[in-house]
Amino acid sequence: MLKVIKEWLHSYLSDQEAVVLLLILLAGFVVILTMGTMLAPALAALVVAFLLQGVVSWLEQHRVGHILAVTLVFSGFLALLLLVILVVIPLVWQQVTHLLNATPGMVREGQALLVSLPELFPGFVSEQQVTLLVATINKHLADFGQWALSFSLSKIPSAVALLVYLILVPILVFFFLKDKDMLLHWVGSILPRRRRLIDQVASEMNEQIANYIRGKVIEIAIVGGVSYLVFAIMGLSYSALLAVLVGFSVVVPYIGATIVTIPVALIGFFQWGLDDQFAVLLVAYGVIQALDGNVLVPLLFSEAVNLHPVAIILAVLVFGGLCGFWGVFFAIPLATLFKAVMTAWPTVVEPESG
Repeated sequence: MLKVIKEWLHSYLSDQEAVVLLLILLAGFVVILTMGTMLAPALAALVVAFLLQGVVSWLEQHRVGHILAVTLVFSGFLALLLLVILVVIPLVWQQVTHLLNATPGMVREGQALLVSLPELFPGFVSEQQVTLLVATINKHLADFGQWALSFSLSKIPSAVALLVYLILVPILVFFFLKDKDMLLHWVGSILPRRRRLIDQVASEMNEQIANYIRGKVIEIAIVGGVSYLVFAIMGLSYSALLAVLVGFSVVVPYIGATIVTIPVALIGFFQWGLDDQFAVLLVAYGVIQALDGNVLVPLLFSEAVNLHPVAIILAVLVFGGLCGFWGVFFAIPLATLFKAVMTAWPTVVEPESG
């Protein structure tokens, strides 16, 4: 057994660069797992900086000075941030409040529908089954109400954290954009001089992560915007809130779209019942999801490393469980990093004997 382990270590860890790369990756994961909450503003700023760097580079290619390019792009970012804070968030919050106020009425309508099932489908649904189901729903609603109250009270400190985000993230974004070359030079100065393997993986992942972040933000904006237009044209209640949910559902591949279908269908059902308008809503929502998966995603992520759907779902589950939202958001890049490291990892091939 010891001989087998020794041969395996010799085959995969005999290269000094491989050992250094492994230590860097382990150190990075340890830092994220232990200090991820504290570093969350820096991670958010890094995501935004990756998103904006492409625009800065494009302006520099068109003979715009670095400082001026950063100033223009950063000003646009602040304007967009103010638009979200002053327009989008109040609108969504207003619809959330209206939905919470309308929830008891929806529950009563749902219970009335359940009570009528034994008359509509005699022999298939009994009154005892409906009574048990209604009691179970009421219990879960009571538990949800208690959870919502405790959740709202526990999130009061998060309001302070939000103010910290609104101050620190823009500042960090500005310096990430302005001093990118200096920061990269500093990082390079603390790494080993002989780092061919590290540079190979870093170069590939830099491009992959940048493309993924830009593509994912564009996908969120397009899917959310198109959903809002469709919902608003149809007159669907809470169209802004549902559009935000549909937009952010693309962060979690496969799972997100399935989960968001439930509130879209429920609100449409309580508003129109089993009417033609409800059927049109489901068809329109299905078309949006189909175009996103079959047209938009291939266009935005055509250069992404191909990953099997099972690998993507496992990555979302593992990294989401370890790092929460950021783990879900970066699940695909992290899975791509793992694949890139495995592909580039040097191995020692033992000569055949005889």
